[in-house]
Amino acid sequence: MNMKTTVIKKVLIALDYDETSQKVAEQGFALAKAMNAKVVLLHVISEQPVYYSAYTYMSELQVDVMGDLKTATQKYLDKVKKHLGDESIQTVLEYGEIADIILGTAKDLKADIIVMGSHSRKWLENIILGSEAQDVLKKTTLPLYIVPTKKQD
Repeated sequence: MNMKTTVIKKVLIALDYDETSQKVAEQGFALAKAMNAKVVLLHVISEQPVYYSAYTYMSELQVDVMGDLKTATQKYLDKVKKHLGDESIQTVLEYGEIADIILGTAKDLKADIIVMGSHSRKWLENIILGSEAQDVLKKTTLPLYIVPTKKQD
């Protein structure tokens, strides 16, 4: 029986602003290095108000929230890239629905695997992923490498 081996050439690592995302980046990077694959770090700025709660009080200052957020996020991606110590890492910053953007970016960049964190606090008890990971899992045709990001007690 001749099995066709899928060669993994590009790993898309989807990160958010959670403190566990460094672990997700490191795990995804290790996976990519083991396969000699290229790495893309992706952060999606979602339309959800979760980001903006701190800004609502500053509206009288006319803060350019999206501009500031974009700058801050790009700095964050660059910091993660620097931490991983590989200049060839590509960084991508997108806006929109998290799951859709992750899947769309994976398709556009011809990624072979998607790496993301689970965000579930009860990872093993109920195998329920964070809603974004669940959405991606439902719709993806690519393998998904999920890094459990449960906080250590």
